[in-house]
Amino acid sequence: MIIFYFISLYVTPILAIIFCINLVEIIKKIKKDQPTAKNTFWLTFSFLLIVWSIAVTSSIGQ
Repeated sequence: MIIFYFISLYVTPILAIIFCINLVEIIKKIKKDQPTAKNTFWLTFSFLLIVWSIAVTSSIGQ
C-alpha cells in the first residue's frame, strides 16, 4: 500500500503530463488517419495508475 502513497504523491504529476501529451498526440493522429495503438496504451496505463492510486489512498483513509 505504501507504493500507492508514493505514486499518489510523487508520480501522479508525471503521469498527468504523460496523459495529456498522449491525448494530444492521439487527437493529432486521428486527424491525419495514423495508427494510435501505442499512444492509446500509454494513455490508458497512465490514467489507470492515477485513478487506482487515488482510490487506494483514499480508501485507506490517511
